[in-house]
Amino acid sequence: MYRLLRALLFRLSAERAHRLAMWTLRRLSGWLGLCVRLRRRALAPVRKGGVTLATRCAGLDFEHPLALAAGLDKNAESITGLFGLGFAAIEVGTLTPRPQPGNPLPRMFRIPERQALINRLGFNNRGAAEAAERLRALTWRPGPIGVNLGKNKDTPNDAAVDDYLACLDALAPLGDYVVVNASSPNTPGLRELQEPQALERLLRAVRGRLDQVAKEKPLFLKIAPDLAPEAVDAITDVAIACGIQGLVATNTTITRPFEHALAKETGGLSGSPVRDLSTQVLRRAYARGRGKLSFIGVGGVLDAEDVYAKLRAGASLVQLYTGFIYGGPSTVRTLLQGLAQRLERDGFASVEEAIGADLR
Repeated sequence: MYRLLRALLFRLSAERAHRLAMWTLRRLSGWLGLCVRLRRRALAPVRKGGVTLATRCAGLDFEHPLALAAGLDKNAESITGLFGLGFAAIEVGTLTPRPQPGNPLPRMFRIPERQALINRLGFNNRGAAEAAERLRALTWRPGPIGVNLGKNKDTPNDAAVDDYLACLDALAPLGDYVVVNASSPNTPGLRELQEPQALERLLRAVRGRLDQVAKEKPLFLKIAPDLAPEAVDAITDVAIACGIQGLVATNTTITRPFEHALAKETGGLSGSPVRDLSTQVLRRAYARGRGKLSFIGVGGVLDAEDVYAKLRAGASLVQLYTGFIYGGPSTVRTLLQGLAQRLERDGFASVEEAIGADLR
């Protein structure tokens, strides 16, 4: 059914289709009883299975390891509907202190033959205060909610800390975990904040403020897939030194590992082409920081094998975005069924037994 719907949606521009999908999810979010029933149906096979899919990441419990990455629900307006589709957790944002429109249109491009997207949205959102109101009004939270924080485009890097702290003050008490996004390629200069000295300044400031406003909340850093191995090591060391709980590996890539008419478009590439790159970064960071950090794997998750690979590379939680766009409403149910089969095949009784298996 979704294949037909997707064919129709893909006749629209990528951003117009996105707006239509978000409109539908907002309407679905208004029907709490329906969302509860849909979630029960989506997770029924999982709850009856012989493999334990529950996982724990940075002290938080998740019903299973599949979560929605930041970028889809930027303004925290469709959380109930997304939980209805079965996600174990929802990450909202990226949010900035002040509303901003993002980059000029067109700014999203599909490459279906590569199961990929290119976006240069530029943190388009309606600001932290509006998202905070929506989070405050939520009545159903069957799983953790993450808040992904960024800086406004017109804020210079030497003042970036103030933007992150303003977002933190508004959102951290309302989310279950916090993510510092210093790796989007679509805000000029943002990735410079991943340089060790700038990163340490940022993370120490955010960690200190979080201890004041919501001390029990875990703090993550989202990193780029385009880092040299030595840079991954350096960032992991800084994260440990600053006392944060984990890394989200990874954001979109600025590389173009294939030829296509749309490959010349600037922006971050997601989907299948970033799969191996993001998993390599995850594996390197896990090897450096295991036992000291928790890891969320994201990037190129299209099928159950991709989920399994992220877990084996060290992720305790696996996020998807582009895979959800291509897979549709049944994505969570389908991927979890395939994951359970792979765990059973390889003799794992639970998700947690598979975490980091490739490095043992």
